[in-house]
Amino acid sequence: MKTEQQYFEEGKSIQTYMNNMSTLKEESLAVYEQFQLPKDGLADKLKAHKLHFLAITEDWCGDAMMINPIIRKVAEAAGIDVRVALRDADTELIDRHLTNGGRAIPIILIFNNEGTLLGKWGPRAPEVQQIVDELRATLPSKEDPSFEEKQKEVFSSLRTRYKEEPALWSHVYNSFKETVLAVVK
Repeated sequence: MKTEQQYFEEGKSIQTYMNNMSTLKEESLAVYEQFQLPKDGLADKLKAHKLHFLAITEDWCGDAMMINPIIRKVAEAAGIDVRVALRDADTELIDRHLTNGGRAIPIILIFNNEGTLLGKWGPRAPEVQQIVDELRATLPSKEDPSFEEKQKEVFSSLRTRYKEEPALWSHVYNSFKETVLAVVK
């Protein structure tokens, strides 16, 4: 059984992953280009800890479309190597990091310089999760003939918001910041 660190070592860089995305690439790169890191000293604090991150993700995921570019910006500013493991290529890794029993992504694994897993973040900031929960509550039951169509509308609406609402990016940044600072103390 591979360790999380071995998945990291085998992973491609987040830059390569984003450049080679086949789905939601334009949207993800738009978030990357527009998101500005707050000048709050986070990058400098992280530089001292010699961390690396592994993102468990897929390019069709709307949440990942918004979150991965934000994590990449943090990592670039702090000199942190971020690699990617595709969730569906080897489900053994995601099955170690389930969210409420599901394979929700993205999950960001946080390692120290020795390859010890210190913690994880994901798949969403609490404020974004609340939005998702509220939208899901408007869906008809899965047995309803209109469920699939309504679900596609909800996902499309979320992707648009993820691409266009900087407040959501701030929620992701602040939530990730809180998690990573808590594990490096």
